[in-house]
Amino acid sequence: MTTYHFPKSFIWGAATSSYQIEGAWQADGKGESIWDRFSHIPGKIEDGSTGDVACDHYYRWPEDVALMRSLNLQAYRFSIAWPRILPEGVGRVNQKGLDFYGRLVDGLLEAGITPFATLYHWDLPQVLQNKGGWPERFLVDAFAEYADVVSRHLGDRVKNWMTHNEPWVATFVAYQMGEHAPGLHDQAAALRAAHHLLVSHGRAVPIIRANSPDAEVGIVLNTTHVYPASASAADYHQGRWLDGWINRWFMDPLYGRHYPADMVAAFSDQLHGMDFVQPGDMDAIAVHTDFLGVNYYTRSVNRDDNAPDNLPRAVDPSLNEHTEMGWEVYPDALFELLMRLHTDYRAPKLYITENGASYSDGPDATGRVPDTRRLDYLRHHLLACHRAIENGVPLAGYFAWSLLDNFEWAKGFSQRFGLVWVDYETQQRIPKDSALWYRDVIGRNGVIGDR
Repeated sequence: MTTYHFPKSFIWGAATSSYQIEGAWQADGKGESIWDRFSHIPGKIEDGSTGDVACDHYYRWPEDVALMRSLNLQAYRFSIAWPRILPEGVGRVNQKGLDFYGRLVDGLLEAGITPFATLYHWDLPQVLQNKGGWPERFLVDAFAEYADVVSRHLGDRVKNWMTHNEPWVATFVAYQMGEHAPGLHDQAAALRAAHHLLVSHGRAVPIIRANSPDAEVGIVLNTTHVYPASASAADYHQGRWLDGWINRWFMDPLYGRHYPADMVAAFSDQLHGMDFVQPGDMDAIAVHTDFLGVNYYTRSVNRDDNAPDNLPRAVDPSLNEHTEMGWEVYPDALFELLMRLHTDYRAPKLYITENGASYSDGPDATGRVPDTRRLDYLRHHLLACHRAIENGVPLAGYFAWSLLDNFEWAKGFSQRFGLVWVDYETQQRIPKDSALWYRDVIGRNGVIGDR
């Protein structure tokens, strides 16, 4: 067994999001979010649960910060609930909401933990959705106002900012596939939403920089590495389309390449001549950022089952382990993805902003949580990260998803990604074996294992 040491400057952290852990959904003047509305609609959440209480982090944050410190975390990625700050989406500022995040940031800094703040992790104020939501242009100005309010209040202490988390999920999964709030089924609306979200990112970056001197600012994308199931042209083109939809539709404009021409052609019936793109939009989207956040869980293997005389399948994900989300465990794809992102887009710095696995292992008779499968998942993905660094990728840090078991969106509480077990009835927290292992990884700044 070899110890693979990481660069001395490497940052070790864990991540959460506001709606998934905070609870307190109507406390201290907070407005309704689209997830507050969506989760209360019967049939939308797999187990019928809501995020009304979740992990009760709004009230238990001091305990959670102490927990982070006990696990040696150097950084904590959290998101800010837009309707907690601006209950009507724009205009009136809710000082109690700002004060909550101010206390959290101060608590983190006192514990020696660097705050990484995400402005938008999907909890849009419902009042803005009532006016059309992200498919409407006014959301660009609304998000810029929100970014200004938050960064003016926290910018003296928070020096690492992310504008958006996973634009593909926030637009296509929410506005086209209907699986996430607000639950629509309109591809044209999703395409407009994606554009306005990207423009809002471009508008927010200079605002954050003005309010938070010396800050680093980036965006977080959900990414996947695409493999054709065989060497056939049909499988290749199927994979190329998926890569264009999930990866390139966002990566290309963020790095100054406009929208990919093959995908513009594929979406032509829904784009309406791209009349939603205004002069200056593409330059705004391509604003310089200091880093790219990479969320990675699994690879994508693509098969064109309708192609006549397709070649026999050569890649079969069913042969590998899958998490309880049904996602294949394939850490080599993380290495290949990082190499591809570095080669194609040359971001100054990359962070793994989410990576983890859902397994339901709970406390045994002694109170210990022996989540061996999660521990192995993290080990092998960290070894893939180390390999990428050795090959020149400027990977600066790793944030495990998630610090706590939490409300897993449309899956409710049926899936557990946490390093820490949460008893949702009592709110007891128990660090799992993976958390204790991760604590030791951070302590030695290295992973013991075989590649």
